[in-house]
Amino acid sequence: MHLTKLSEAFLRSAAYERRFLAKNHWDLSMVVWIPLATVLLIWWIFSQTQITDLPIGVIDQDNSAVANTTVRYLEASPTLTVRQLYYSPADAEAAILQRDIYAVVIIPEDFSRNILSNKPAPLILQVNAQYGTHSGIIQTAVQAVASTLSAGVEIKRLVKQGVGPSQAMTAYSPISTQRISLFNAATNYQQFLASTVIPALLHILAMVVGATTIGRELRDKNIGHWYRFISTGTPDLALVKSSKKAAALNTTQDSTNNTAPSSDSKMPNSVSISVLLSGLLGKYFWPILAYSLWSALVLWLVTSNQNISIGSIIAVYIGLLCLMILSFWLGAIFTLNSFSLRMGLSTTGFISAPSYAFAGVTFPYIAISDSAQYWSNALPLTHYLKLHIAQLQMQAPLAISLPIVYGLAVATMIAMLLAALLTKRALAHPERWGAR
Repeated sequence: MHLTKLSEAFLRSAAYERRFLAKNHWDLSMVVWIPLATVLLIWWIFSQTQITDLPIGVIDQDNSAVANTTVRYLEASPTLTVRQLYYSPADAEAAILQRDIYAVVIIPEDFSRNILSNKPAPLILQVNAQYGTHSGIIQTAVQAVASTLSAGVEIKRLVKQGVGPSQAMTAYSPISTQRISLFNAATNYQQFLASTVIPALLHILAMVVGATTIGRELRDKNIGHWYRFISTGTPDLALVKSSKKAAALNTTQDSTNNTAPSSDSKMPNSVSISVLLSGLLGKYFWPILAYSLWSALVLWLVTSNQNISIGSIIAVYIGLLCLMILSFWLGAIFTLNSFSLRMGLSTTGFISAPSYAFAGVTFPYIAISDSAQYWSNALPLTHYLKLHIAQLQMQAPLAISLPIVYGLAVATMIAMLLAALLTKRALAHPERWGAR
């Protein structure tokens, strides 16, 4: 009998939310169309998986054969393209400020003469370091060109002195570096950034949905009406008017007749935690269903071109699904705790929006301050991205990441229980309903 009552509460709450979403297109978009568009748009933005042809400029003050060779080598680099030859530093600086180019290579006077005289002949690179990724790639490419030119010049000089070509190469560079990329060897930015940015954006959207789904009931003074409906089945949904009209009518009647608030805004006689839990699960059923589909879409996009074990995919999917559900509950908790949808949305934005910066994906986790590390460890996104990167990008043993899956699952259950307790507290204080 008790299970029947809980299942009825779940179904009534899900039906209640379905009717609301059918009539409110913006809320429906937050559940369906906006997250879908976010996933597809971010994946399309990073569809060119590698950074190539970064535009640079060249100021050739030497005008020699060696300088022309240098320009050809720069143009031949896959990550660079020589956009234009400039004849004054002012023109090059203006181009950098307008973002026509990201760097300028200056070939100084007497460049070739200094090479022939065995004197230092530096290439001057002026790079816009404001763009960290662009700057790093350009510096690496220009350094590679300079090293290639230097090797060619030095080997030719040694060969002219009678040294064999192989001995000349060894003599020029007796110590070399053999670089082996263990993970993401192709420098695939779709794998590096897109696959981690999308869960971060879905995390933000899920927290917003979590805050608004319960917050609008508080704002419109309908939370008591919602609980009575899921627990008793009355009033009939077919007779319920829109929440705004009902709230306006109650306010007008109260002020005109000087009577007590209507039954919809009164506190229920008794509140059952188990019924509340079932009701909240039903209320968030449609967002959970939708975001579970978007999570599956994300993993399909990420793993479609990789050979990932099914165990790793299942673990990451469970972790991502837990992150989405936990985000719903956190949004609800922040709103219920403050009795204000506006404060709930502000808190969710403050916590979720910058969470990607603390996750250690783009900026090394070990390099941030101790206080920032504490904050990073408190954010659920940080732990999910550790799971994501370990299993989908590094293909680490599954046992390493299972504690994260368990932790997210436990955190989700605790957050759900806390949301139910805060909902019960909200039902006990009808005088605080209606806050924006």
